[in-house]
Amino acid sequence: MAAEIARTGGSPEVRASHADRDRVVDVLRVAAGDGRLTLEELEERLETALSARTVGELAVLTADLPAVAGQASGGAEDVVRIRQEGASTRRCDGWVVPRRLEIRSAWGEVALDFTDAVISHDTLDIDLDLRAGALKLLTRPGVVVDTGGLVLNYSEIKARRPADAPVLLRIRITGEIHYGQVVVRPPRRGFGRKGATA
Repeated sequence: MAAEIARTGGSPEVRASHADRDRVVDVLRVAAGDGRLTLEELEERLETALSARTVGELAVLTADLPAVAGQASGGAEDVVRIRQEGASTRRCDGWVVPRRLEIRSAWGEVALDFTDAVISHDTLDIDLDLRAGALKLLTRPGVVVDTGGLVLNYSEIKARRPADAPVLLRIRITGEIHYGQVVVRPPRRGFGRKGATA
């Protein structure tokens, strides 16, 4: 953040812009995803960042965190890519939800558990190429999944109707499935939780 202060005129009293706040929010989200911040610390710092008036106030929030790769060119990477073949991948227990997920999976399973996820955006776009496997999403009230953009080739979608709640996150899944399935359901014991196989 010292570099941030230098770019904005060298004074911590310079007024923070929306872009300044967004950069700090990106650093905080990545730090939480890396396990450097607890969920409580993340929420507290995000609240402070969004209400900060100067770059000096923002600098304090990231002083104990490493810089995010690519920050100088306009913010943290908002695209996460999962590529696997004959394997299984899980995201659970406080993972940070990006703006976009690109999933390329063959002969395996990808499980995304949103029950304890850190949700910083109101939408998540998933670009899916799934072959002979499964994408499983564990939702919570307020998480809505739209599968209308998927092309199914000898595949199926199993989705339970979500409980009525204000929309917290809208997930849009597009792409193709070949001999596979997408499952959307609330969490149940033993799926994607602590103690499940990674």
